[in-house]
Amino acid sequence: MLMLSVFLAIFRALHNLAIWALARSLNMPEPLVHDTGVFVVAQVQTIENRIGKALCPMRLLRRLRSWFH
Repeated sequence: MLMLSVFLAIFRALHNLAIWALARSLNMPEPLVHDTGVFVVAQVQTIENRIGKALCPMRLLRRLRSWFH
């Protein structure tokens, strides 16, 4: 359990350092960089879900069968 808490503490510190470094390099406030990252992740997840539905093997099989019937 101790290793997990140490790992999480190191991960949080590295995460904060990465956000700070990116914010400094882009000359933007840190909260804006963080919120923009959250927004981008949400948009990518939405696109992946939409594409995943369209490329579902069962759905593609039904569409293929309907073309030949």
